Amino acid sequence: MAKNKQFIRQKGEPGGYRGQSGRLEDGQNPEDDETLVDIVEVKEQAQDFFEKNQYLILGVVTGLILLLGGYLGYKYAYQAPRETAGLEAMYKAESQFKRDSFALALENPGAGFEGFLDIIDNYSGTKAANLAKYYAGVSYLNLGKYDAAIEYLKDYSASDDITPISKNGAIGDAYAEQNDLGQAETYYKKAAGYDNEFLTPYYLNKLGLLALSKSDNAAAKGYFQKIADKYPKSAEAQTAKKYVTRLK
Repeated sequence: MAKNKQFIRQKGEPGGYRGQSGRLEDGQNPEDDETLVDIVEVKEQAQDFFEKNQYLILGVVTGLILLLGGYLGYKYAYQAPRETAGLEAMYKAESQFKRDSFALALENPGAGFEGFLDIIDNYSGTKAANLAKYYAGVSYLNLGKYDAAIEYLKDYSASDDITPISKNGAIGDAYAEQNDLGQAETYYKKAAGYDNEFLTPYYLNKLGLLALSKSDNAAAKGYFQKIADKYPKSAEAQTAKKYVTRLK
């Protein structure tokens, strides 16, 4: 085994393998005898490291397995049933919302069902609770409670194609009702920044009217012109064309 070992040469020691006379083989360059590491030694060190640290290594691996198992258990055994239960609980509140019974939808939709506020509290972290925040915000907007509307709407995480538009538009409406036209304009612009043939011209029209209220005719014309050019089939198009003609 010793003949397979290569050693780092000590200072002043002649080249060649230890145990030999220091004689160089024919054609051997002394500079080539810059030895690296003993392969067997590396194996032994690796085994030694594992033996000394096996409990630590096994503990880390076990911890990772338990962490993964805990996540999967939380997701499928705990979170998934809560998602389903939250969506089922929202049925009655949604029904009241569609009937414009906003106060009932928020707190007491009837038949023992939970309102949007209870769903937010009882199913926190679920998609159902998140959606309930949107419903609660719009409900408060219709009830004239604008601060609450803004709070719940801002807390709602929109990830689809429609509610980001209506969320920002509703926040803009709440600020407009409070006569905070600067914030209203900011959120109307966010709503109009999406490309939706029904909702985008609606909020562009609001921006145009808001600009007119501030006597900013140039900005108003730009908003109305965009409706006329890009959304000619929208419900707002005819009115927008009249404004464009009037503001020339």
